Amino acid sequence: MRGTASAMQGMKPGFASFVGTMSLLGVFSGCAVGPDFKRPEAAVAREWRTQGDPRLSTQAAVDTQWWKSFGDPSLDRLVELAARQNLPLQISGLRIVEARAQLAILTGRQYPQAQALVGSAAAVGRSENSAAANPIDFNLGSIDRHFLEYQLGFDALWEVDFWGKYRRGVESGTAGLLASVADYQSSLVSLTAEVARTYVLVRTFEVLIEQARENVRLQEEGFRIAESRFSNGVTSELDVTQAATLLESTRATIPQLEAGLEQARNAMSTLLGQPTGEVEALLAGPKQIPVAPATVAVGMPAEILRRRPDVRSAELYAAAQCARIGIAEAELYPSFSLFGTIGLQASTSAAASGNLFSLGSLFYSVGPRIVFPFLNYGRLKNGVRVEDARFQQLLVNYRNTVLKAAQEVADALTGFIHAQQAMTFQQAAVKSAQRSVELALVQYREGAVDYQRVLDAQRSLLEQQNNLAQTSSNIATNLVALYKALGGGWEVRRDQPIVPEPMQAEMEQRTHWGDMLSKPRKQETKTVSQPVKP
Repeated sequence: MRGTASAMQGMKPGFASFVGTMSLLGVFSGCAVGPDFKRPEAAVAREWRTQGDPRLSTQAAVDTQWWKSFGDPSLDRLVELAARQNLPLQISGLRIVEARAQLAILTGRQYPQAQALVGSAAAVGRSENSAAANPIDFNLGSIDRHFLEYQLGFDALWEVDFWGKYRRGVESGTAGLLASVADYQSSLVSLTAEVARTYVLVRTFEVLIEQARENVRLQEEGFRIAESRFSNGVTSELDVTQAATLLESTRATIPQLEAGLEQARNAMSTLLGQPTGEVEALLAGPKQIPVAPATVAVGMPAEILRRRPDVRSAELYAAAQCARIGIAEAELYPSFSLFGTIGLQASTSAAASGNLFSLGSLFYSVGPRIVFPFLNYGRLKNGVRVEDARFQQLLVNYRNTVLKAAQEVADALTGFIHAQQAMTFQQAAVKSAQRSVELALVQYREGAVDYQRVLDAQRSLLEQQNNLAQTSSNIATNLVALYKALGGGWEVRRDQPIVPEPMQAEMEQRTHWGDMLSKPRKQETKTVSQPVKP
């Protein structure tokens, strides 16, 4: 008991020093070196150049389910399936899970970085011939040459976050997590737009194929008339061969169009995460190009900064990098650590009791540690410069992302408006071409014109019909590009699982994930545009 009392009394000054040092360092650990992130300035136009067009509305908010404005149930179903089944989107969701785990690691570094239970049992044999050995002690038997030694204890090391290195790490990890969420949302925007664009392409090919078949039927009638007139000796064989040439060339376009249609369907299958050849049932319905609504809500240019996920992502990656400057800068200054070891130690030598669990076996070691890497030959300072240069790159990238976003909206607006203007003229051109074919056939049958006039009229009709279909397709695809540029569509999965439930079950069988595979957390649904804090 005397040994125990002595040990406990000896611990009191050590613990007092330990607590005092911890308190002192805790008081001064509120600072964080390095810059705080602020959203960089980016040039944005005050209004769109096409503002004032009656087909555009800057007052209403951008439609979050814009694909439904086409009024096409097949398209609605395809977008819904793609959001659930697309494989690249699932990868983006898994990156959020990865970022959650990475943030948890960075958060854990704020606490004692090393903590472990240790234990050992060793057989010890001392040398009689070493410089530290005393032969008299061995001869008298006061010291055993051979004995067993046991030790059981707890070690801990805590680098106090005096300069905010670990807090900056959490700040960077938080921004990185939010950036991965923005990337997921950006992938969803791109996926929705690509499904809609591919759907328009499928319908366009179907319309072109049907138009080609109608023209084949029309040209077959012209061929029969030419053949009949040649049989009756009214005209030469030239009319027949010219009619056959036009007819066969039109027939030849159909397999090419069918190949394009099949390739578009294959692309749709991949977007839906399905093998090729399984989307035909989903594409059932009227074979017509989706019609754009009369009015489109586009908002104001400044709203791009708030709506577009890729703009938010660029901002958040810059915020994450800004925090890394502070991490690198903290390495320039001394680090303050608290270390401690406490445990039980005993041996079977003659001078010890051998009872590991007696109070007399207690030992400890506790105190502060300071490390100051003052001779680093510029490595640490240049490390700060590297991080700062990377930060500046991301600031410039943010501004460029904003500019490109505005350009994409402006390009889509211009394409959408001009395609609608062209539509009016193209419809008139098709109507005139149809009438020309009717007149040419009548006049040829009566012998008023040669067959070249019929050929020209039929060739022009096919060309104008194809141009009309392409113009109608351009209106739809430009509207899709416009909504994509405006960043619409990511809100539909705001409260949905980022990882499909079957995949969650598969991952849980391998690893315990806790709640990291859950729906988006409250923190992840916020739009962060100011200094990112954990």
